[in-house]
Amino acid sequence: MFASELISYAVAALKMSDTAEKALAWMADFHVRHLPVVGESQNLLGILSEDEVLNMEEPDLDLTDNAAELTQTFVYEHQHLYDVMKLIVDSNLTVIPVLSKKGEYMGVITLEVLIKYMADSGAVAQPGGILVLEVLPRDYSLAEIARLVESEKALILSSFISSPYGKEHLEITLKLNRQDLKHVVATLERFNYIVKAAFHETDAIDALQERYELLMRYINM
Repeated sequence: MFASELISYAVAALKMSDTAEKALAWMADFHVRHLPVVGESQNLLGILSEDEVLNMEEPDLDLTDNAAELTQTFVYEHQHLYDVMKLIVDSNLTVIPVLSKKGEYMGVITLEVLIKYMADSGAVAQPGGILVLEVLPRDYSLAEIARLVESEKALILSSFISSPYGKEHLEITLKLNRQDLKHVVATLERFNYIVKAAFHETDAIDALQERYELLMRYINM
C-alpha cells in the first residue's frame, strides 16, 4: 500500500490569502487539527496547526498578515504505508500532505482514513483469536513462535511487537486463525513462553471495536 492510494480528496488546502477564521472553520468541518497550505501554483508551502491559528492575534486577517508559521512535513506518493504511519505519529499530525515524485502537491492522508484502513484490512477482519506473549528481546524469534503455533494446526495471521515504557520485556501480539487457543497456549507455556492474555474472537472484536470507537471520538473532538 502506497501513500497515493490513501489520499483523502475531501480535505481542502488553505492559501496564505485565507483568514485565520476560515482556517479554524475548515478544521472544524473536516474534523482535523492541521491543514495543508499551498501556493498559487498549488505547490505545498507547509502544514498549519490549530494551535498556531489559535495564537494569532488578528483572526480576521489572512495567514500572511498573521505571519503564520508552517511545518514542513510531507510524504511522497511512492512511500509505503508504514512510512506514513511513522511520520504522522512522530509528528503528532492529523493530516499529512502527499507530494508526487516531482514534488507537486497531490492531497492529504488523514489520521482517520489511516486508522480506518488499518482496521478494515488484513488480519483484523479475519476470524480467529488473539494471544499476547511476553519475552525478553534476546529470546524473541518469530520463526520459533510460528513453529510452535503451527505444531497445533494453527497459523499466525499477523503479529505486532511493542516495548512497554519502563519494561525490559517485549510484548508480542499474535492474531491466529483459530478461536480455541487452549492447546496453543499450553504448547507455548511448555516452552517457557509467558502468555499474558488470550482472547477469543468475540472478546477481541469487542475490545478492538471499543478502542476504535474511543479513538474516533477523540479524533472528531
